[in-house]
Amino acid sequence: MKLISILAAAAAMAAIGAAAHAEGRLDKIKANGELTLGYRDSSIPFSYLDDNQKPIGYSMDICHGIAAAIQKDLQLPSLKIKEVPVTSSTRIPLVANGTVDLACGSATNNADRQKQVSFAPTTFVTATRFAALKKSGLKDLGDFHGKTVVSTAGTSNLRWLTRVNAEQKLGMRIIPAKDHSQAFLTVSSGRAAAFFMDDVLLAGLVASSNDPDNWMISSKAYTVEPYGIIEPKGDEAFKKVVDDAVKAMMKDGTIDKLYAKWFMQPVPPKNVNLNWPMTAELKKVIANPTDTPDPAHYAQ
Repeated sequence: MKLISILAAAAAMAAIGAAAHAEGRLDKIKANGELTLGYRDSSIPFSYLDDNQKPIGYSMDICHGIAAAIQKDLQLPSLKIKEVPVTSSTRIPLVANGTVDLACGSATNNADRQKQVSFAPTTFVTATRFAALKKSGLKDLGDFHGKTVVSTAGTSNLRWLTRVNAEQKLGMRIIPAKDHSQAFLTVSSGRAAAFFMDDVLLAGLVASSNDPDNWMISSKAYTVEPYGIIEPKGDEAFKKVVDDAVKAMMKDGTIDKLYAKWFMQPVPPKNVNLNWPMTAELKKVIANPTDTPDPAHYAQ
């Protein structure tokens, strides 16, 4: 009987602990009056630094909309926003360990990552392609036998590239760059033949370069990459507030306005217009929000 009582007490404590964990992030924000956002420094136009070293972009605007919803939900007179730089390699650990509440950038939602963190409803759909100098004559994977290529460390693109290199016995030398801008520089300086990354990020880097006419982006797409704001895993109360905020922005047209602002108009610092119309895949998920990591769901 004593053992049963001990087990019952342990189960009760575990349940209390689980409940506390589920509400922990909101409790922390309410107690501190502060929300911590993780930002990227070169994920144009999602999350990057302007001329004043201030984080701006499509994902940053979405996160600030989420912040307003959290402030309203917690009935706080004010909410301080703390911004912390993250990389492709650090963003998931920093959300998981509580250092960052939301990672606002260009993060692919996939099944492996969902074992560690959660994602808000998808707010962008992209695909893996490669950028190279036109003079290279590269067109498809078969052209890369024995060549040096680059991708960004900690990305799903790098994992895919490593796997396909082995499966197809391409013999490529793959350089993991610390960020997108470094990877792009690796190609422009001739140290790598191509940069494999999400096409919209490649488009932003090419458009912002000194010689955009010298670059090409592959016509073939190799993977489907749904983007979402990264959330802590297992914190259902926090996830509901965040997800409801994103869904509300989709319903009232805010996401459409933000998309037009960042993808169809000139953006700082060089006032480059990506002229990247909204795809049918993204229109589909805005009409029917989802946080699924399944690439098949996003196919048309």
